[in-house]
Amino acid sequence: MLDIAEELNRWVEQGRDFAVATVVAVGGSAPRQPGAALAVDSDGTAIGSVSGGCVEGAVYELCRQALDDGETVVERFGYSDDDAFAVGLTCGGVIDIMVAPVRADSPARPVYAAALAAAARGEAAAVARITEGPAELMGRVLLVRADGGAGAAGVAHGDGPPDEVAQDLAVAYEGGLGGHPELDRTVAGEARALLDAGRTATVGIGADGSRCGQPLTVLVESSVPPPRMIVFGAIDFASALVRVGKFLGYHVTVCDARSVFATRVRFPDADEIVVEWPHQYLERTEVDGRTVLCVLTHDAKFDVPLLRLALRLPVAYVGAMGSRRTHQDRNRRLREVGVTELELARLRSPIGLDLGARTPEETALSIAAEIVASRRGGSGVSLTGAHTPIHHDGTRRLGGRIGSVA
Repeated sequence: MLDIAEELNRWVEQGRDFAVATVVAVGGSAPRQPGAALAVDSDGTAIGSVSGGCVEGAVYELCRQALDDGETVVERFGYSDDDAFAVGLTCGGVIDIMVAPVRADSPARPVYAAALAAAARGEAAAVARITEGPAELMGRVLLVRADGGAGAAGVAHGDGPPDEVAQDLAVAYEGGLGGHPELDRTVAGEARALLDAGRTATVGIGADGSRCGQPLTVLVESSVPPPRMIVFGAIDFASALVRVGKFLGYHVTVCDARSVFATRVRFPDADEIVVEWPHQYLERTEVDGRTVLCVLTHDAKFDVPLLRLALRLPVAYVGAMGSRRTHQDRNRRLREVGVTELELARLRSPIGLDLGARTPEETALSIAAEIVASRRGGSGVSLTGAHTPIHHDGTRRLGGRIGSVA
């Protein structure tokens, strides 16, 4: 749902009623992952997707029905060998989709509204919803914010006053899942952990908030600020990489010590342009486990101090451009300044996958492909004739207690 938060937030601001269908579990070669959503308003306008087209029509009708009757439902769609024209996934996968109405009279609408507004503003927030359990708990929603602290907020239930149970919780949350008093507290803690990791996942919890008792499955959707891509070296290849990085959803920074090259005219698509020695900028800027660093300068006076620092940071990817001869010389220089073999093993150099790229755009594509493969666990080999999984998004079990999406 949070993947279409910006448009849904506008619908909330306009006072529209709508229903949102969210993928809550997948199995096999499903085209979309948990959290993917399609929404339909009372006028029949639809946004988003849950299957890439396979079951959109059926889900659309489920949304219209939910708007009429106000009921939250979970439906399973899969491939049917018996009826080739049955509504299902032609790719052979299976998906569970939860359809929830968000009408003006819905008790959970204020919580949905707060979650969508936070996600639309680019704030870190997580939404937890029960996707498997007692019928009376379906449709309940909990919002967890990343900036919460002890006593920051109570539980704003849709059907009652704030509950003081949250006052000693180290996260702020709004809404309520109902059931046992400890359930909200436990789910909020799980959601905060997933939010800190920037992950969407399903978790299994007992209805009393413990790990035992009647089981519930809860989908936690995380919305976090976009990951960073920092491109060092204001060259023509960097301009193409900036465009591809933006397409992939990164917040892209270009850094170069040469002011004549690091300009807005040359990099109109960059979110940020920094004129500074690369290693000095990297020392002072914030990075995390999703950050990718692309070193395109292939000049030792820039590369060596920069990579010495970069290879010791907890980032997702470090790649450096250059020929194989440049790579060998750069590795020698890095060893001389104390970079270990273990640290060197993290370096993707020469940067990118072997696509036979020649132009800046083709090279940017090869770099982006390596970044995606690194992030998703792909091999980079052609899928034709291969026997490797098409999707590498971690462990998922349909209808079970395990699931994760990076």
